[in-house]
Amino acid sequence: MSTQSPAGSAEATRGVIDAYLARLDERDLDGAVRLFSDDAEWVAPGSPTVPWSGNRTGQAGVKEFFTLLHEYLRPEEFTVTHIVVDGEQGVIIGHLRDTVKANGKPLTTPFAAHLTVVGGQVKRYHLFEDTYALHRAATGG
Repeated sequence: MSTQSPAGSAEATRGVIDAYLARLDERDLDGAVRLFSDDAEWVAPGSPTVPWSGNRTGQAGVKEFFTLLHEYLRPEEFTVTHIVVDGEQGVIIGHLRDTVKANGKPLTTPFAAHLTVVGGQVKRYHLFEDTYALHRAATGG
């Protein structure tokens, strides 16, 4: 009997999610990006005035998202309240608080991220957050 988790199992998915969150906590952008597949689909809906919003592909796209995010925002709080896993599917739920560097406006929003983990890497990442609050903070409105 094997003690390793099969690919696509809830344990494997949870392991990737835990590693991803640990890399974010450590501000290890390269380590977080390496957890994504070369053809990963990244979806972060939002306003066209928010540079990090939109769809991206692959590790380069994930890195671009985080690079832009950190260029424009000063993170202050990122709290995960729940992680739900079912096979290859995982959902991270929490809330965050940032400050827009250009105008000092606060951004506070609940979030959820739906991840699909295949072969030990994130294949799809869909971010859900208050895009209206994000738009208002980014534009000073």
